[in-house]
Amino acid sequence: MSQPFRTEKGGRIDRAEQLTFTFDGEEMQGHKGDTLASALLANGVHLVGRSFKYHRPRGILTAGSEEPNALVGVYRNGDQTPNLRATQVELYQGLEAVSQNRFPSLGFDIGAVNDLLSPLFPAGFYYKTFMWPHAFWDKVYEPIIRSAAGLGKPPKNPDHDFYGNIYAHCDVLVVGSGPTGLAAALAAAETGAKVMLVDEQAEFGGSLLSEVSASIDGKDPAEFVSETIAKLAAMDNVTLLPRTTAFGYFAHNFISLAERITEHLPNPDPKLPRERLWQVRAKEVVIAAGAIERPMVFPENDRPGILLAEAGRTYLNRYGVKVGHKVLVATACDSAWQAAFDLADHGVDVAAIVDMRETPPESLVAIAEARGIRVEAGCVVTGTLGRKRVKGALLGRMMTSGQVASGGQIACDALLMSGGWTPTVSLYSQSRGKVVWDADKGAYVPGISVQKERSAGGSKGLYGLQATLHDGYAAGEEAARAATGKSAKVTYVTATGGEAGTGGILGALPHDRNASRVKAFVDYQNDVTAKDVKLAVREGMQSIEHIKRYTTTGMATDQGRLSNMNALEIASGALQKPVTDVGLTTFRQPYTPTTFGLFAGVSRGDFFDPVRKTPSHDWVVENGGVYEDVGQWKRTWYFPKNGEDMHAAVARECKTVRESVGLFDASTLGKIEIVGPDAAEFLERMYTNPWKKLAPGRCRYGLLLNDAGFITDDGVIGRLAEDRFHVTTTTGGAPSVFATMEDYLQTEWPDLDVWITSTTEQFAVAAVQGPKAREVIAPFIEGVDLSADAFPHMSVKEATFCGVPCRLFRISFTGELGFEINVPRRHGKMMWETLAKEIEKHNGTVYGTESMHVLRAEKGYIIVGQDTDGTVTPQDAGMSWAIGKNKFDFVGKRGLARTDLVADGRKQFVGLLTKDPKVKLEEGAQITTAENPATGTPAEGHVTSSYYSPALDRTIALAIVKNGHALEGKTLYVPMPTGSIPVEVTSTVFYDKEGARINV
Repeated sequence: MSQPFRTEKGGRIDRAEQLTFTFDGEEMQGHKGDTLASALLANGVHLVGRSFKYHRPRGILTAGSEEPNALVGVYRNGDQTPNLRATQVELYQGLEAVSQNRFPSLGFDIGAVNDLLSPLFPAGFYYKTFMWPHAFWDKVYEPIIRSAAGLGKPPKNPDHDFYGNIYAHCDVLVVGSGPTGLAAALAAAETGAKVMLVDEQAEFGGSLLSEVSASIDGKDPAEFVSETIAKLAAMDNVTLLPRTTAFGYFAHNFISLAERITEHLPNPDPKLPRERLWQVRAKEVVIAAGAIERPMVFPENDRPGILLAEAGRTYLNRYGVKVGHKVLVATACDSAWQAAFDLADHGVDVAAIVDMRETPPESLVAIAEARGIRVEAGCVVTGTLGRKRVKGALLGRMMTSGQVASGGQIACDALLMSGGWTPTVSLYSQSRGKVVWDADKGAYVPGISVQKERSAGGSKGLYGLQATLHDGYAAGEEAARAATGKSAKVTYVTATGGEAGTGGILGALPHDRNASRVKAFVDYQNDVTAKDVKLAVREGMQSIEHIKRYTTTGMATDQGRLSNMNALEIASGALQKPVTDVGLTTFRQPYTPTTFGLFAGVSRGDFFDPVRKTPSHDWVVENGGVYEDVGQWKRTWYFPKNGEDMHAAVARECKTVRESVGLFDASTLGKIEIVGPDAAEFLERMYTNPWKKLAPGRCRYGLLLNDAGFITDDGVIGRLAEDRFHVTTTTGGAPSVFATMEDYLQTEWPDLDVWITSTTEQFAVAAVQGPKAREVIAPFIEGVDLSADAFPHMSVKEATFCGVPCRLFRISFTGELGFEINVPRRHGKMMWETLAKEIEKHNGTVYGTESMHVLRAEKGYIIVGQDTDGTVTPQDAGMSWAIGKNKFDFVGKRGLARTDLVADGRKQFVGLLTKDPKVKLEEGAQITTAENPATGTPAEGHVTSSYYSPALDRTIALAIVKNGHALEGKTLYVPMPTGSIPVEVTSTVFYDKEGARINV
């Protein structure tokens, strides 16, 4: 099958390799090096989609990632990836693409009736229509909105591909590989700096790949690109990343990159990821993202076959594709003239160059006349003809009065337009830099840098090949010097041709048409017209942010890169205010639409919620242990024997621990190493307790609050040396505690000489608890006198377990004599199996989390998050003793002094005993003062923990109750469907109130 719009020669495609693809089921041909967009144009296809709101026929508008119209679905592995920009989809053999947002077909779309009914759907109509009648929302409005939402069809199956993730550091990151980016990368690399060069296109070179009228040091621009890339590729200090979009600029020069690895391959290696997320920390950044050509806003400027002038030039010179056989060029600036000249040089009939300027440059007019191209100066396009493809244009003659007189019409099958250029400031804006208005350029340009970056070339409004090359070299040198302190002698090249030119227009073009009947589009994807923007102003919208939301202009996938400046100018005129007073919308991440898979990375399927196992896991499975999920951890719940249910197994385990000895896996507890000369001072500020006077070898219970004064975590902290602490946290609280510590250290106390390291995964921990605990561990511990006098409760020592270095803590969460042995994780299985055998010799037991909960409840030990609800203070929990009385400050101290935290009536931690010892309360049950409270009576508190206690042979419970500490001995009630249960308020300690058993 022929490609009627393919040039006979030229372009960067591989004409020797022909590829077959389908679009909406129709088979077509292209070549290696094509994009889907260039291949479609080569086959004469301009109609590629339908607009979102009016379902108007739409064609390819650009040649880059800012494309608003040519969004397609591509089939891979039997499923469809929607909303890919055809301008970025690389052609490969067998590619299957489909158009979107149409039914039943692209050529005949019944949704196009919306275009006829467009007077019923003005800007903001939904804000008014969907408010009444109220009953319509559920039955009419919401179903219609949901069915109309979106453009493409979402995939039906789980993603077949996988995605990679990598962290990297560099001295200089250069974003964009046009003339500015190449020069910047080369200049920085020659200093020896570690450089990364990224570009979203498949080839490096940017605009140089379609530049044929200029030369660089006497060479073709494409040859300059090849030599420069070869030089950079040969340098060990340079990383080149094509097909990579810098989509997010975050704090501290942290930039996110999306690298497309296999999406352009017909049969990719299954071992390779589809995309890779690069998370880069750069010392310095050079933004060389260039500029984007602005569309012209005139009636019917959205017909298929209407493209940006530079896009037409790119398709011609880079891809060997003529956008039409008879092309009209409409412009307000010099750059579009070169597109007309290039087309004419390839035998394309250039119908005319229509320049709205009264006197365009004489040099350009002379070149046009030499090529026999008709020039219409002081003229504008006032409309177009055709439906599914442009067939002609209406012209209007500019009058000195500002009015437009009819200038007849001209036939064409393609129209190239250019309203000038807009610097790409998206990444600069994301870096929190503030753009400033440059009246001479008619654009917003980067202002003062907030982070360590600089914009160069077109992205700061500097145009012309010579100027952008030299600015790139200077930016690269400057960035490398700032990052490394080194400079290098860089040879600047000399460019001829590719001059900057003059001219440009913002806003809507004047015309002689009925403004209420024609549509001059500002935002193509959201069908926002010039009259929509004016309507928003008439209806009271003053800020561009309000206008944006009222009309949806700038909310498309290009985030307003094509539409913003024209919308601002139209709004400015309607408001009769300067553009600078209207404001500018915010450019947010991602720069271009980015797949969810890239963000998810490996966090999918089993890896979405990874199972974390302790070293005892296999032993527990072999010995019939039952697991429960605690966060991501698999923790042993209980160990049933001889057909026991959970209650029987837990009763046996608890009884055995109290009478003999038990073994518990405590590896899941959070562990953090605090090291440095200021380690004690750091803990002094973080925790409520005092730490400076704690002697090495001793432990202390630590209580952690948030700024508001509420308990967030607790744990035992051991001092291993003057400058080293071993901190334990709750299993679920480990990540947040570590993050909180880092936050305070980096932002509040950067002067402290402290290092914080998470060691949760580094240690396996076995807790041996019970009267015989000392006898069980004694045969295996060396280096520590285990006697009560030499190694009292709340002590820690470095020792060995079976010859393996360990940290031995004498602590207890059961109220019994207890030891916790910490060994390197790789020795955890050995330690567990050794102790399990020894436990059995002493008629002991292994036990799980449920028994641990019962044993700790008998002693009144709280579990943060179960017995606290985020509003409990140390005083509420009866733990005022854990607050250092003479401490100058700690996190939460000021919160504790708030009036409402010391007022009467706060809920406090208490114990509960049911009048009937066999009745077990439900956790979460509400507590009242009256036996049969009236409906609506507020509860006084709720039950936090409730168990059967084997040691007491009765049920026990813990609760938080209003003024609970003053109610000890009083009777309260727990209303239940079967009747209220009377309970007595007691101390939280039910067993061994004197604490004698823990100190033996």
